[in-house]
Amino acid sequence: MHPEPHGSALHNSLLTALGTAIVSGVYPPGQVITLDSVSAEHKMSRSVAREAIRVLESMGMIESRRRVGITIQPSHKWNVFDPRLIRWRLESGDRAVQLLSLSELRKGFEPAAAALAARRADPHQCRTMAAAVSDMVVHGRSGDLEAYLLADKIFHRTLLEASGNEMFRALNGVVSEVLSGRTHHGMMPETPNPVAIELHDEVARAIRMKDESAAEKAMRAIIDEAASAVAEEAPQS
Repeated sequence: MHPEPHGSALHNSLLTALGTAIVSGVYPPGQVITLDSVSAEHKMSRSVAREAIRVLESMGMIESRRRVGITIQPSHKWNVFDPRLIRWRLESGDRAVQLLSLSELRKGFEPAAAALAARRADPHQCRTMAAAVSDMVVHGRSGDLEAYLLADKIFHRTLLEASGNEMFRALNGVVSEVLSGRTHHGMMPETPNPVAIELHDEVARAIRMKDESAAEKAMRAIIDEAASAVAEEAPQS
């Protein structure tokens, strides 16, 4: 018997279903639901439903009060930095608008993180970023977008770690969901832009050379290029 993985799978399934329903407006702000209704509608046990509700409450998406029920909260109360919420919003909402909003956020911290990485990165981190760029070149040419995405994630995760700033490092999940969202929702070109790859190489090289200004500038250019690409790839209404 393997009750833990099974329970975890049920919990994740219900959590995703409820989170997506809230984000998409199926459960609008102010609506009150109950543990029993959630359990019955999704054919899950009360214990699984209770755990999913607890997580959503920690994300600010619902408020559970005795004798009132479970009230859906307006979006301004949500923890918009939670990677799970970012994923649900990209799956259920206006992806282009959400990705552009996230690009503005990234512009606020990734260039600064790149500058700090140029000051603090160790040789291993520099090698990891250089290797990630090499993989991006290879997979960009072959058009293997999933392998390209993995290399891109490794590059940005390593850069944030190399910044030596725990707050920047904690935003890796945000960046990872942005990168995944572009790929998994058809907002990447079939062949990644060679300019974007070259900019990643510039960042890696600037960090290796401890050129803070160049690292910051190239990282800002990466985010600008991605925002422009999203605008171009977004479906026209």
